[in-house]
This record gives sequence, structure tokens and C-alpha cells, in this order.
Amino acid sequence: MLLCLSDEETVDQIQENPYLQYFVGLPGYQTQAPFVPSLFVEIRKRMGQAMFDAFHGAIIDVVATKNPKEASIPIEHDRVDNDDPPPPDESHSTEETSLKQGKLIIDATVANQAIRYPTDLSLLNEAREFSEQIIDILHSKRERKKNKPRTYRDNARKAYLAVVKLRRPGRKILRRGIKQQLQYLRRNLKHIESLLEEWPPGTPIPLPYWLLHRYWVLPHLYQQQHEMYSHNVHRCDDRIVSISQPYVRPIVRGKQDKPVEFGAKLSVSLTGEGLAHVDRLRWDAYNEGSDLEGQVEAYKERYGYYPEAVLGEPVYGTQTNRRYLKQRGIRFAGKPLGRPKKVTEENKEELKRLKAQRQQEYRERIPIEGKFGQGKNGYRLNYIRTKRADTSLAWINSIFLVMNLLILLRVFLGLCKSGVLIAVLRTKRYMNRLWLWIVSSLRAQSARKFPYR
Repeated sequence: MLLCLSDEETVDQIQENPYLQYFVGLPGYQTQAPFVPSLFVEIRKRMGQAMFDAFHGAIIDVVATKNPKEASIPIEHDRVDNDDPPPPDESHSTEETSLKQGKLIIDATVANQAIRYPTDLSLLNEAREFSEQIIDILHSKRERKKNKPRTYRDNARKAYLAVVKLRRPGRKILRRGIKQQLQYLRRNLKHIESLLEEWPPGTPIPLPYWLLHRYWVLPHLYQQQHEMYSHNVHRCDDRIVSISQPYVRPIVRGKQDKPVEFGAKLSVSLTGEGLAHVDRLRWDAYNEGSDLEGQVEAYKERYGYYPEAVLGEPVYGTQTNRRYLKQRGIRFAGKPLGRPKKVTEENKEELKRLKAQRQQEYRERIPIEGKFGQGKNGYRLNYIRTKRADTSLAWINSIFLVMNLLILLRVFLGLCKSGVLIAVLRTKRYMNRLWLWIVSSLRAQSARKFPYR
């Protein structure tokens, strides 16, 4: 994660670096690859959200023990809401709601997948090429050799290139190109269905798994594209934007440079120590304001008390969320709903103080934006290269885990003034042990290769 390496590059680094071989626990230095790159994929498949939650809880416990001031018993804070909150419900005792400490910063972002920017014409052309590969394989596996179904692939390719080579194709030209690709794809799908009838039900289809997985997507893609073309619209429910990753959805963010992003949408919470946690990850577009209640309850489960205030964008300040926070005595650091109060001599100073407090807390919300920038610019959170939904979840959580480990390292180094010196001494001792391990392993290898020297 720190070097932003792929699985193959990571194995190459371990193969040529004795430090990394010592770190992974190999008995001696070796010039062969210790394992295949697909091992990382199997590990990511088994790393679910529960495992990363356990890692996050362990980091919180360590930071709390190293910072006794921040881990002290929470005290009751004065409420500064405009209106006094009503008494809490029976399910929440007065003692439980009065114990609050810290501020919870929440926000949402999108972790973009490493896919080509999707257009209707390019998706249909890719689907047509996959269908042609399926026809070729199925025809070669037939027992009785018959005439191969005609796909007109050369004509379809020329028709596609005639449109995409134009710098700015007009609307009519695009619609004609999409119509042609739809017709070619529909013909190929019918040929595939007729070829599959030769294999009786229950017998395995003679297609590799990766191509069979894409064949399952092609009919849904054709149906969506045909429906949009027939109604002359450019949107539909659960729109497929990648054949190899059909779970990816377009998410409209409204940004100036990227109005639409393609990837998983994350709801992230940040604490005062700088520890970030992915509270929710979904591939469909949703309103992140609905995650506030779950994020506040998760904060209480981790720390044992509610936060003093919740800092978030105005999208979190709905009436439902404000009512939920008000029942628990938690302040929402945002502008109050409704018309602004009329300024009088009695409330002039109070309104001025509340406005200054909102501005200050708005600045305190900046670190979570910096955390997103750190993840996207430093650890490529905006370029997730995994090919499965579960492995993408593990990859995204691993990025936040690495950023939290850096916070933990900073806490350890800041315990005393000589923390850096202690780290240097430990590094020197580690280097001595490493060189002894390398020399002994090389001697053992040379003794096996040249026993008489």
C-alpha cells in the first residue's frame, strides 16, 4: 500500500529484497519467488469487514492507552444548542446520554475503480467482441462440424471505427452507430443460444470461467442499452458500466472536474486523533445523510460514550438526523434550519458567538477532506485495481488501515523525546540480525551447491 505496487510487483520486490524475505519469515535468502501473486487475491477474499473492524478497535485501544489524557473518563458538557433538547427516551438513561466526549467528523467519498470511461458505443462494441469469442469457442467444441454462424465482425468493426474516429460525432451519427452495434450483438446472442442447445441440461458449458462470467452480463447489457435507445434516454436503473465488473455503478457527485464517478461510495468517520474508519461501503448511489445514526452508534460502541458534537456537511442536517441527535443531547455543528433569528440587542452577542463557533467547527471538518486527499494522492484510493467486489472492499479498507497505522506510529514516536533515538537503536539491532541471517543462508546454499570447496 505504501509503494502502490501491484501483486506481481510485490512478489518481484520480495524475490530480490532480503529485507522483505526476512520480514515475511522465510528460513533463508532465496532467489526464487516465494509464492504466486494470486495468493494476495485469496487473502483479500477472506478479509471481510469484521476483520478490519477488529484491527480498527485494536488501534483505538493502543492509542487510548498511550494517550491517557484522551482516554480519561468523559465528563458532562454544557449544551449550546439553540433549543434545549427534550428529555431522553426511556431506552436511553440520563447517565448514558450525559456522558459525551470528543467530536465525530463524518463525510462520504467515492473510491474509483480502474475501468475505462464507459460510453454506450464502447460498451456495445466490447460486448460484441466477447460474443464473437464465445461463438468461436462453442463452434470449435461442437461434435458435428457444421457451418459456422456468420457474425459480420469485419463490418461491425469498421462501423464502430467510423464513429469513434470522428472528433465530435453528432447525435444522429452516434444513434446510428449504437443501433448498428445493437443489431450485431442481438444476432450474436441468438447464435450463442442456438449453439448452447447442443449441450444437454446439466452438462458443463465448454467456456472458461472468465468468459462465462462475461456471457452472463451480455444479455442484461443488451436489454439496458436497447431500452435506453428505444426511449431515447441516457439513464436506467442498475446501469452496467463495465462488463468485467458489473457491480460498478455510476455515482453522480456534481464536482466540476468529475461530475460522475465510477466506484464504491464510502461513508467515513474521523476522530480527533486522526483515525478514520469506513462505516459503510456500497456500490449503488445513495444519500449519505442516512448513515449518520449508524455512525454515531458505532462511535459509542467503540469508545463507550457518545460524541459531544457531530461535524458534517449540510446534507447530514436533515430533520430526522437533528431529531435523533437532539434526543441524545448531541450537538450538530451546522446551520440551524428555518429562517435566521432576528438580531436584537439581547441576542446579538449570542448569535455572534454561535456563528463564530460554526465557522470554527467548519474548519475542524477539514481533516477528513485531507484524509481523502491522502488516500487518493498517496495510496491511489481513486484507482482501485481489483476485479471483484469483495477484494475491492479489502483493498479500500487496507488503505485506511495503513493510514491509521501511520497515526499509531506517530503516537509511539511521540511518547518521549528520545523516541526517535530508540527507533534508530532498534533499527541498528534489526540490521545486524538481518545481515547475520543473510550470510548464514548464503553459506548454507553455497555448501549445498559446492560440498567439496
